[in-house]
Amino acid sequence: MRDRPIFTYQTRLPAADGLENVLSAYAALHGRAERSLFAALQAGGARNDLKRDFQKRFGITARQFNALRVGLDGKIASIKARRPELMADVVARIRKAEKVIAKLAVRCPGTNKLHQKKRRMANLRSRLVVMQADHANTTVRLCFGSRRLFRAQFDLTANGYSSFDAWRGDWQAARADQFFVLGSQDESAGNQTCQAVLDQEGSLTLTLRLPDALAEYGKQLTIPGLCFAYGHEAIVAALHSGRHIITTTKAGTLTKKRVGSALSYRFVRDAKGWRVFVSTQATAPQPVTCRLAGAIGIDINVDHLALAETDRSGNLIGTRRIGLPTYGKTTDQAKALIGDAAVAIAALAATTGKPVVIETLDFSKKKSELEATDKAQARMMSSFAYNKAISGIKAACFRAGVLVIEVNPAYTSVIGAVNHARRHGISVHQGAALAVARRGLGLSEAPTVREASVPTRNGGHVTFSLPVRNREKHVWSHWSKIRTCLKMAHAAHFRSGEAKAPPAPLPHASQASGAIWISTAQTRGVNRRQHCSADVLDDVPG
Repeated sequence: MRDRPIFTYQTRLPAADGLENVLSAYAALHGRAERSLFAALQAGGARNDLKRDFQKRFGITARQFNALRVGLDGKIASIKARRPELMADVVARIRKAEKVIAKLAVRCPGTNKLHQKKRRMANLRSRLVVMQADHANTTVRLCFGSRRLFRAQFDLTANGYSSFDAWRGDWQAARADQFFVLGSQDESAGNQTCQAVLDQEGSLTLTLRLPDALAEYGKQLTIPGLCFAYGHEAIVAALHSGRHIITTTKAGTLTKKRVGSALSYRFVRDAKGWRVFVSTQATAPQPVTCRLAGAIGIDINVDHLALAETDRSGNLIGTRRIGLPTYGKTTDQAKALIGDAAVAIAALAATTGKPVVIETLDFSKKKSELEATDKAQARMMSSFAYNKAISGIKAACFRAGVLVIEVNPAYTSVIGAVNHARRHGISVHQGAALAVARRGLGLSEAPTVREASVPTRNGGHVTFSLPVRNREKHVWSHWSKIRTCLKMAHAAHFRSGEAKAPPAPLPHASQASGAIWISTAQTRGVNRRQHCSADVLDDVPG
């Protein structure tokens, strides 16, 4: 995690006369200029020539053009960076679909299910061909206004439109619903085009520099009375962080330069009106955690977070389960659940003074294997926002001054199931969290048993002998063999039908031993030969 991550805060703009018209006109101009700039860049235009041309053509300042360019460059870069991952995802889906089609061709040939799977396969292959061609030619496809809304024009009734004009109104509004104002640390108030000033009541007043093309609305737009429910203090601190320093140029002259925090603004219109998003670099708080106190490991699953707290030696202190039922929730509801869980984790780490250890997982590979997954698991996996959970934990821990350690996730689930679950009487996921915490502390992860007994979901367990370890190889090579044995044991357990059966009740002796401690220790001298007469034994009390 970077030392100073960028945080974004938002608030809704107050209703004012003429505010809607001015911001809508700005957003429409910004949208037209952005689409024209994208077309010009795709045609191979030079950036310097385009900057001079766009300033005259659209009546914008140099700084406003830079905001256009930076925002568009970010979209293009994200598409190019995402494309290899999407291609790998499609390849994995094709492989899974091929296996499913091969099984269906034997079990149920000529069925509609097999036909639909073949159609799915054809669509995936055609998509892969297009993506590979775009990647080879560095072609970027960008639809301003969203592809879903664009395709809605081809079936107006099914998408809730009575006429083409109604759809066109929504299409034009979607392409002019936001604009971006770029900030810089060497500019006054962190931004040249939009500047915030703190008034006596503690609220902020924004002064937005309008493009020259919108001269009918004036040169500036003033928006008073802004108060952020969350992050207001951080924005005020960023405004007051600016200072001037004296620097020497190459020619030997002294110049005065401002150094501070940059504040970038994005104005977005939704169904209720306009909102403003302010992005700035956060100031790192004082650290409150130390590895010498131990660690808190987190195992991230599709429906919950498993936590395990250890001491400095890696011994288990306690476990916890935080539910994350994101399936069936809206985007905002899922964000709220993840945010509450992240805050709770950060508070626990700050209270105990221990860092948080997480895995660097990639759920895109698992999502690409949904072709052969049961429907319930596929729905849960598709609705799970792993990246949001990771970013939420990192952000909450940064605000609380908690150190976040990222470790390799290799074989943590197997280590937790074999070494920790049965031994500590915890779930397999909590055992994986304990393995994550110990790895964050740099502790050993060699097998601790010769015969593994791993709990199952129905309350039973599977048992298998661990393979012989080759100590000339890395310990992960041994865990790879153990994982294979564990999969075989689970497969045999499932084929036997015991996986769906209720767990067998404990025998009476086991129940008693679980509640009553029976000592096997003997009193000193209990086996010593006694040399005494019979009348002496009669005097010993019974």
